[in-house]
Amino acid sequence: MRAPARILVVDDVADNVEILRMRLAALGYEVVTAKDGEEALACVPKLLPDLILLDIMMPKVDGLEVVRRLKANGTLPFIPVILVTARASQADVVAGLDAGGDDYLTKPIDHGALVARVRAMLRIKALHDEVQILNRGLEAKVKAQVEELERVGRLRRFLAPQLAQAIVSGGDEKVLENHRREIVALFCDLRGFTAFSETAEPEDIMAVLAEYHGAVGPLIRKHEGTLDRFTGDGMLVFFNDPLPCPDGPQRAAHLAIAMRAAVSALVPTWKRRGHQLGIGLGMAQGYATLGRIGFEDRFDYTAIGAVINLAARLCADASDGQILASGRLAAAVEDIADIEDLGERTIRGMTRPVSVVNLRALRR
Repeated sequence: MRAPARILVVDDVADNVEILRMRLAALGYEVVTAKDGEEALACVPKLLPDLILLDIMMPKVDGLEVVRRLKANGTLPFIPVILVTARASQADVVAGLDAGGDDYLTKPIDHGALVARVRAMLRIKALHDEVQILNRGLEAKVKAQVEELERVGRLRRFLAPQLAQAIVSGGDEKVLENHRREIVALFCDLRGFTAFSETAEPEDIMAVLAEYHGAVGPLIRKHEGTLDRFTGDGMLVFFNDPLPCPDGPQRAAHLAIAMRAAVSALVPTWKRRGHQLGIGLGMAQGYATLGRIGFEDRFDYTAIGAVINLAARLCADASDGQILASGRLAAAVEDIADIEDLGERTIRGMTRPVSVVNLRALRR
C-alpha cells in the first residue's frame, strides 16, 4: 500500500497550524509542522515532504526568503510550495510566485480551495517524480551504452570487431579462453613486395600499404571475417570464430575473389609509379586452437594449428592472381565456384602431399 503524502505546514501562529493540520489529517495525509522559517529550512532536508504550506508573514525568516532558499538548494528534489498569507493584492501574489512559490492561498482559507490546491500540487509532484525516475533510468542506459561504445572502441584497436563485440556483449572475457574449433583460414600477401621494399623509399612503402589495407579492410568487415593480424603486406583472416559462421567456406571464397579484384584495381596505379606488385591468396579448412596470447600490457587473439600453416604455405606458393585452396575447402565451395584441380602437391612443412585447387572465379 502506498504511504500517504507528507505535507509540511509552516506558520508561526499555533492556531493556524492546528486548523490546517486537522483538515489535512482528515483527508488522510501525514502532516508535520514547523513554527517558523528557520525551523522549516532545517527540517525540509530531513523530512523531504511532498508538499509545503508556507506562511509568508513570519519572524526571523519570512516565507518569501524560505521559498527562495529551498528552490535554490540543488540537493533537494522538487517540492511544490503553496504560499499562505492574508496579503492578497496582485503585487503580493506576483512577488510570491516570483520568489518560487508554486501556488497561492489567502487567509481565511477556504476548505474547498485548500483541498483542490493540495491535490493539484500533489499530482504535479507525483508526475515530476515519475519523470525523474524515467530520466534516471534513461541516463543509466545512456551511460551504459557510452561505456560499451568506449570499451568496444578500445578493444577494436587490438582485436577484430567481432571479437571486441563478443567480449562486450557477453560481459566477460570467456571468449578469449583457449578453445578448439573448425575454421576457414585465409592468407594473402602482395607478390613482389619484398623486392619493392628493398628499393623503395619508406614513404612509398607506407603509401602502398595504406592503399592496400584501405582496399581490402572494408571487404573483410563486409564478409564478417575475423582479422587476426597484419604482417607487413600479409594478412590472416579466419571464419567461424569467435562468432559461429556455418557458411565460412562460402564467405571465405567470396572474400578471396573480392580481395583479388580490389588489389587488381590498384595495380595500374602502382605500375605507373614503377611498382611491380600483385596479390596471392591461400585458403584451408580444418581445426585450430584459438585464444589469447601475450602478456598483461598487450595481448593478441590468434589461431594456431596445421590449418593455419597450410593456408600460409598455399599463399606462399600462389602466383600473382592465384587463389590456392585445400581440397577439403574446395569440396565445400564447389557448387558456387569455378575450380581448377591442381592435383596433389608437396607443401613445405607438410608431411604428406596435399590436394590443391585454384579458385578461378565464382559462378553466376
